[in-house]
Amino acid sequence: METTLKYITKIMLISLLSQNLFAEDIAEVAKRLHLFGGQKATVQWERVFSSQRHLRRYKLNELPLQTRNKLKEYLIKHAADSDQPIVPGL
Repeated sequence: METTLKYITKIMLISLLSQNLFAEDIAEVAKRLHLFGGQKATVQWERVFSSQRHLRRYKLNELPLQTRNKLKEYLIKHAADSDQPIVPGL
């Protein structure tokens, strides 16, 4: 029983740490592409990710689909009209 509890605790800790590391990676991807959530409102980010022309313009078409989806989620979460906007220089 005690071994099982230790195993579950380790899995939970690894899960939490990997989520934080992945979130950091997405922020780095956004920074590398010179994209900041506060550059656009939520509707504008939706438009960017739904248009092939915009995907090519921002080089988002080169990203794997899962990374692109996480990046979209991250940018919308920090869009100019969100509760937590992120803009360069702050």
